[in-house]
Amino acid sequence: MAACSNNVEIRIIDTRKGKGLFAQMSLKEGDVIFEEQPVVSTQFLWNEMYKYLACEYCLQSLETAEEMSRRLTQNPALVLPYQQCCEARPSEYVVCPDCQVVYCSEKCLQFALSSYHRVLCMGSSKNDPEHPLSRLQEAWRNIHYPPETASIMLLIKMVAIVKQAKNKEEAIQLFSQFAKATVNEEEQIVHKLLGAEFKDQLEMLRQISVEAFFEDSVQQWFTPEGFQSFFALIGTNGQGIGTSSIGVWARNCDALELPEEEKAELDKFIDKLYDDLDRVTGTFLNSEGSGLYKLQSACNHSCVPNAEIRFPYNNHILALVALKDIAPEEEICISYLDECERERSRHSRQKYLRENYLFSCTCEKCLAQAEDPDITSEEEEEEEMEQMEEEGEDQ
Repeated sequence: MAACSNNVEIRIIDTRKGKGLFAQMSLKEGDVIFEEQPVVSTQFLWNEMYKYLACEYCLQSLETAEEMSRRLTQNPALVLPYQQCCEARPSEYVVCPDCQVVYCSEKCLQFALSSYHRVLCMGSSKNDPEHPLSRLQEAWRNIHYPPETASIMLLIKMVAIVKQAKNKEEAIQLFSQFAKATVNEEEQIVHKLLGAEFKDQLEMLRQISVEAFFEDSVQQWFTPEGFQSFFALIGTNGQGIGTSSIGVWARNCDALELPEEEKAELDKFIDKLYDDLDRVTGTFLNSEGSGLYKLQSACNHSCVPNAEIRFPYNNHILALVALKDIAPEEEICISYLDECERERSRHSRQKYLRENYLFSCTCEKCLAQAEDPDITSEEEEEEEMEQMEEEGEDQ
């Protein structure tokens, strides 16, 4: 047993699947199974460069919903109704006095300073492109293009946490709980993150990291083999985090008690807003990042999940919510696929999971569809189109 909370327990399943998360009590559909703060989290570097303002510690979106909407729709005249539904509080924001990095509150600034930011604070060198941290971030952006699925800053923050810790062994133990891949899997994971030239790119990132952040107590992390393992760890365990002032505003608008006609007008406005956001910005709606979570990282995948991850507070605090009733001792599974991907053919789902997560799914849905033809959903659609064309010709 690796970890336990009141509602769940992490157990070792077998050498193939590794850990799993199991219910300790009866859970009802809609129950919050647990809420969890990450061991470490960071905003994606491309999102930061694209001016998504987020608290450096908790990733809370710092723009007001109107500011964010204007920027993402490229419509500076846009005015949002019901602005009281926006929860952004600019008057509470604070900055690091040395490097001017922004935090949503004094509390988050102090959390960052006490855990890692004293090591990472760039002071007056924040905009110096030759500073090692600037070089590392620029190297990462040149290697890992959007949409990002990981960040070099997770690694650097982990090192900084150890460097700044009074009890370094205790700090190192924070990260030992996360799943480790085999050497062959590590190469596949890093290759997926960095592309065809991953070995050269990984070595470049390693050398810059050694130059700026070497730490004796974790010197094994900085060897070529250790850095690859370290990198694969975040690729295996990293959980995407999405925060959005617009999302919070829209959710609060939806909860308003309004006359029917006024409600219909508001719904129409929000639908158009999201259409405009999708047209102009596409997938870059949220201020996104990544984090390592102790309990969440033990959740295995199912194409018919009984739980899902949410971020209810517009920051990095994760909630695991039951999608159906869950019995004691039942494994709690989430889906690594989005809702649309789960509706694709078994072959498409398996292909995606093998390419991105290095396993073949054996959930009840995949087992029930085991005799289905080994064709992707795209191939199925092409066959249907060809069949429709042939039927049209026959007529």
